[in-house]
Amino acid sequence: MEEILASIKKVIAEDKDARAAETAADEVEQDNEDEGEDVLELSEELAPKADLGPPLLKETAAAASRSAFDQLSTVAASVPAAPPQANPLEEMIREMLRPILKQWLDDHLPRLVDEHVRREITRITGRPV
Repeated sequence: MEEILASIKKVIAEDKDARAAETAADEVEQDNEDEGEDVLELSEELAPKADLGPPLLKETAAAASRSAFDQLSTVAASVPAAPPQANPLEEMIREMLRPILKQWLDDHLPRLVDEHVRREITRITGRPV
């Protein structure tokens, strides 16, 4: 039983971490948008280009390599990502808890949301709903 509870706590913590990371990324993006006017853009190069000499590859060899990498990129983009490796016991517990959690959410979530919305409306307007 303790292992199940620990697994549930772990899933909840992972979800909170993912949401926190998403929120932090949104805040950074917003900060970057706000600070966009203060960005200094460089229009000239900082150092002269170095003379690298003649190319190491013939153009045909470089084109063949590019073609192979393009093919790899196309195939890699079309294949769905593999699911992360998971503990079989953890997966089994998640599958067992999923219907229980769904039933609880179906039974309680509308009431909880309604209560919080009413409280927030009361707080904002100063009048009970």
